[in-house]
Amino acid sequence: MNNKFEIQVSEDLNQYLTSLDVIDKHFPDCPDVENKWNELLQEYVKDGVREFNEYPIVSLGWVMFLGMAVAKFWDEDWTKYSAIENLYIYLRDKRGYDYMDEYILQDVLKYDTGKADKITEIAGECAARCHSMLMHSGVEYGTPEAFAEYVACLNQLYIMGMAMELKSLGYRMTELN
Repeated sequence: MNNKFEIQVSEDLNQYLTSLDVIDKHFPDCPDVENKWNELLQEYVKDGVREFNEYPIVSLGWVMFLGMAVAKFWDEDWTKYSAIENLYIYLRDKRGYDYMDEYILQDVLKYDTGKADKITEIAGECAARCHSMLMHSGVEYGTPEAFAEYVACLNQLYIMGMAMELKSLGYRMTELN
C-alpha cells in the first residue's frame, strides 16, 4: 500500500470482514492472484469509471467478485487460467458487466442461493464503506487524486475478495512462531 487513504480502506475492510469471520486475522499471501491485479485493473477501470456516477456500489463491489473468482481459478487450475489473456474480460464477457457478479457466484464459485446472497450483501457493504470513504476524503471529485483513491479502493476490494474466497476454500492463515 502506498498511501494513507489506502491503508485506511484496508484497515476498515479488514476489521469489518474479520468481524464476520469471512477472512482470517492473519492476511493470506497469494502472489499469483495479487500479481494479476495490475493486468486486470487496466481493463476493469474502463468499465468501473464509466459506471461509477450512476452505480458507485456496483463499480466498486464487482471487483470484489473478481478477486474471489481469480482466487478460485488459482486453486482450481492456475496453469490453465493464468494463461488466459485477461481474466477480467474473460469473466465480464460471459454475461456482460451488469451480470458479472451472478456469473461469478453461480458458475465460477458455484455458491448456492443462500451463500450467494450472503456474499452479495457483504460485497455491497464493503463497496458502500469504500464509497463513503471516497465521498468524505476531502479530495475534489474528478481530479487525479480522486482517481488514485478510487483505484486504491478497487485494489483493496480485490484483495479482500481474494482473502474471502481463499478462506471459503479452506485455506487458513495462521501466524508462524
